[in-house]
Amino acid sequence: MAADAGFPMPPPRQRPGEGLGDFAYRVLREAIRSGHFRSGQHLREADVARWLDISRTPVREAFHRIVSEGLLTSGPWNGLMIAALDRQQLVELYAVREVLEGTAAGLAAQHASDAEIKLMFSIAASETAAKDDPDRLVVVNAELHQTIYAAAHNRYLLQSLNAVVDSLGLLRHSTFVLPGSTELARREHVEILRAIKERNSKKAEQLARRHIRHALALRLRLQREDGA
Repeated sequence: MAADAGFPMPPPRQRPGEGLGDFAYRVLREAIRSGHFRSGQHLREADVARWLDISRTPVREAFHRIVSEGLLTSGPWNGLMIAALDRQQLVELYAVREVLEGTAAGLAAQHASDAEIKLMFSIAASETAAKDDPDRLVVVNAELHQTIYAAAHNRYLLQSLNAVVDSLGLLRHSTFVLPGSTELARREHVEILRAIKERNSKKAEQLARRHIRHALALRLRLQREDGA
């Protein structure tokens, strides 16, 4: 299948011992999460099966699982398409994200190892070097947030946060294209990390929640400008 059909090339490989249904599910979720597939984009079983070089049955199984998670929705002509988030859904998603990220930062202040904190600051420092590259900033930002999640050392919180991150993959564009957003994020990240390093759980949680509220404001602004 041609790369310009919207499928990442070369296609991912099946892992040893991984069933075909799980393989299709993993690859599709990762593609949605990373933004390879965009909101409103149509997906057909036959196209995905040809892309992954597998039969349509495991693709159909994967589709059913992803529909149940809200990342795929029914489209015209009995097809499926990548789900889109309207304003209300966006507000609801960020309300959950604010609580979870605040909790993660607070727990990280309690449980993060010195090595984990050092890694956080190292990742944050790379934001400055990537300040003029929105695509690179998206990667660095995700890496930093995932590091904080992991440092909370709570497997159930991590599962919930990853579900939110999956839904964030439905959003078009990065807010880093907005003027001033890059510097705001960098400054707030450093403040959160300092609170974590100081082992100030309450402050870390408050700063992380404020960070997500600001992120929502930027996201809503971008949505308005896109005419979504």
